Amino acid sequence: MLRPHILAPRPGVARRIRQRSKTLRPVRPNAGIEAEYRKRLVRMLTDIHKSTVWWISGEYRKHPPATLAMDASPFTWLLRVLRKLRDRWMSKIEEAAPLVAAHFDQAVADRSDTALKKILRDAGMTVRFQETPAMRDIRAASVAENVSLIKSIPEKYFTEIEGIVSRGYSNGYDLKTVTDELHRRFDISRRRAAFIAKDQSSKLHSQLTRIRSLENGITRAKWLHSHGGKSPRKSHLHVMNGQEFDLAEGLYDPDPRVRRKIQPGTLIGCKCVYRPIVAGFS
Repeated sequence: MLRPHILAPRPGVARRIRQRSKTLRPVRPNAGIEAEYRKRLVRMLTDIHKSTVWWISGEYRKHPPATLAMDASPFTWLLRVLRKLRDRWMSKIEEAAPLVAAHFDQAVADRSDTALKKILRDAGMTVRFQETPAMRDIRAASVAENVSLIKSIPEKYFTEIEGIVSRGYSNGYDLKTVTDELHRRFDISRRRAAFIAKDQSSKLHSQLTRIRSLENGITRAKWLHSHGGKSPRKSHLHVMNGQEFDLAEGLYDPDPRVRRKIQPGTLIGCKCVYRPIVAGFS
């Protein structure tokens, strides 16, 4: 039987094939924008907290829990004051949240476009970005989500504060015990505000740069783990890091809690990014 003739590749062919695409450096979320957003959310919460502690302390001194056995009205009055305070602050947040969310959205969009343009320009590509329907949809959805998240910070805070005051009266706590609890609640809310700023910055950045890449013909990418955080997702670090994937579809996450295709930076707390792969290099 004749053995099939196997042609050996000509010198240099394999090298040229490997160079037909080029993996670019990643576009990372801007730390300054995240810090500014975090600062705004924390400042908002700090103002609310200072006002709340001042009102509660004044009413608690005038009507301590010991008087509750004789007259139930002090707690009822304090609860009424607290709810009026909540309504007043929520009215202010209702007006401010859309402005803060829109400012954050614009900052991320501008910075992401600028950074991606530079990376593509350094790779020899000249691009011109336009406001496409896909970009408008993503940005509108992001603003709506961030408005909801911004309002959720004081909403959750006041719900917890009401519980602290109720327990204070029910158990006869003194003012120091109550204010200590109030400050602990503030710390929890402050950390949540900081997490929202970080998570939303990463998520919006990932969504915008992905759409921009696809609109400019970049359909492949490599997953890049952030190597940040105390508890990284094992699947992102050990399985997905460095893997090439379809930018339109995402990369499959084998984590039992996920088990679907995802994009870098879109899961809660995920700070992974991607490296664009540009075809056509020789």
